Amino acid sequence: MFKIGCHLSTSKGYLAMGKEAVSIAANTFQYFSRNPRGGAVKPLNLEDIQNFNAYSQEHGLHPPLAHAPYTLNPCAQKPNIREFALMVMKDDIERLEHIPGSLYNFHPGSHVQQGVSVGIELIANTLNQVLDPNQNTLVLLETMAGKGTEIGRSFEELRQIIDKVEHNKLMGVCLDTCHVYDAGYDIVQDLDGVLEDFDNIIGLQRLKAVHINDSKNPIKSHKDRHEKIGKGHIGMEAFERIINHPALVSLPFYLETPNDVAGYAEEIAALKNRRHK
Repeated sequence: MFKIGCHLSTSKGYLAMGKEAVSIAANTFQYFSRNPRGGAVKPLNLEDIQNFNAYSQEHGLHPPLAHAPYTLNPCAQKPNIREFALMVMKDDIERLEHIPGSLYNFHPGSHVQQGVSVGIELIANTLNQVLDPNQNTLVLLETMAGKGTEIGRSFEELRQIIDKVEHNKLMGVCLDTCHVYDAGYDIVQDLDGVLEDFDNIIGLQRLKAVHINDSKNPIKSHKDRHEKIGKGHIGMEAFERIINHPALVSLPFYLETPNDVAGYAEEIAALKNRRHK
């Protein structure tokens, strides 16, 4: 089954997100775990979650992907920012345990002139304090475009983080098509080669989700500006190859394009039409 969804607003709760996903023919979705530009979070509504879990099972809405806030930076230079990241991640994962099969995705962070090796150590240190071997939620490192001092611009950097995490069986990767293209991985002309590199460095068994976004900028631009599907430098023909590639075909795809819900519905329909039977 083609698992395709988009980013939805949490403002009305989990059940409302599930119903909105179904209304646009999505069978999964992504949402922010809390305020993406801050850190505030609504109290848990266990009744809403219970109703969503039942609705999700009925409609095959799996797996929901929670995205950590952009303010989360576990390798920040300032200790208080790292402490905030630790608190947020721990709290988010505890909350997600109420939704079976959840994925939790985060940007590895920016080392802010401390150096990549220091940043990697700090990220792994946070994960080693957060991950519980008994948790059900899988935590995903996102591939990054490499702007500024971002960590995660290469498969090697992600692998180094994973290797330093004690309970790394709970770790996976979310591949963002815009980010990897902007980072210099040519998924347009050499998708097979990029995925072979990923397999050799990280292992395809760790690839658990795909953020499917076009790019406003050319390859290796390190800009991270998403574009609507088929309207950017990646293009629809490349996306057809991506969603049908044997190494990716069983993964969930999440749209993060600059769209409203109606626009997402159009993109979902267009991608479904490109999916090979």
